[in-house]
Amino acid sequence: MTTVNTNNQVPQDLLNTVNNRSSNTTSTDDAQDRFMKLLVTQMKNQDPLNPMDNAQVTSQMAQLNTVTGINKLNDSMTSLINNVQMGQSYQATSMIGRNILSAGNTMELGEKGALFGVNIPNGADNLTVTIKNGAGTVIQTLTLGKQATGINALGWDGKDASGQPAPTGTYTFETTATLGDAKTTSTALSLAQVQSVSQMNGSSRLNLSTGKDVALADVLEVF
Repeated sequence: MTTVNTNNQVPQDLLNTVNNRSSNTTSTDDAQDRFMKLLVTQMKNQDPLNPMDNAQVTSQMAQLNTVTGINKLNDSMTSLINNVQMGQSYQATSMIGRNILSAGNTMELGEKGALFGVNIPNGADNLTVTIKNGAGTVIQTLTLGKQATGINALGWDGKDASGQPAPTGTYTFETTATLGDAKTTSTALSLAQVQSVSQMNGSSRLNLSTGKDVALADVLEVF
């Protein structure tokens, strides 16, 4: 015996399919297939004396089109994001072998000295750099005078406070900037060479000669 739907209410299964709430829905094609099967079933079982009107069919089709459009938009956005990430990877590989400045308070002392930097957003009348060895002992204090606004690349000749060459290796440093009689903001910057590029959580990371890694957005200057 055929069951007849006499109240023209939209079945909940159909609504779930249109609104993408069905737990079995796995793709846009699946949703469309289920929708059409349920719609055809509903029309077959409708009351011949009280059939579904065109407005109901049109409304249900509109809901399906909305869901389909959203799914296609999501696919397009996913593709766009993947393309942007691929572009970032290509951009990042072009930096291999280059030196960069990024936030950090370490410097590598070689035979010809050490390079580092400082970012001073408001400029400074005087900049003092305090250099410490691996034991945390202050071995040199540089007084570098007036500094321009923004990023400043700086150097240390590698000599300690007594004028003797310090051993090559890794040192830490602190910056103190003054503008007039007051301190002003300064950020220590480390210089390192980009050794390779890796992917982490969907973004490119630059692996540095210091053993650290930074994001492309963290690079403040390239040499």
